[in-house]
Amino acid sequence: MATGETGFDDVTYDLISVQYHSLKAGHDYGQYVRDARNAGKDEIASFFEQVMAEDSARAQQCHRFLAELAPHGTSATSPQGANEG
Repeated sequence: MATGETGFDDVTYDLISVQYHSLKAGHDYGQYVRDARNAGKDEIASFFEQVMAEDSARAQQCHRFLAELAPHGTSATSPQGANEG
């Protein structure tokens, strides 16, 4: 598996990136829901809630994939070689 400039393999880095962005977006969407509800736009608020749920599911799937990629006894978020010694 190719290792990127970060020291993480590319797939692990990509999954962490998608997970991070999904979680960050979910945080932001909470404000969007409140804004829409405060404006009396319940249909739009429901749309934002749906998008938030989709990103949450996406982050959870990344977490499952990262666990599958983790070598036995190591963390999936450790750079390659960090547990060697």
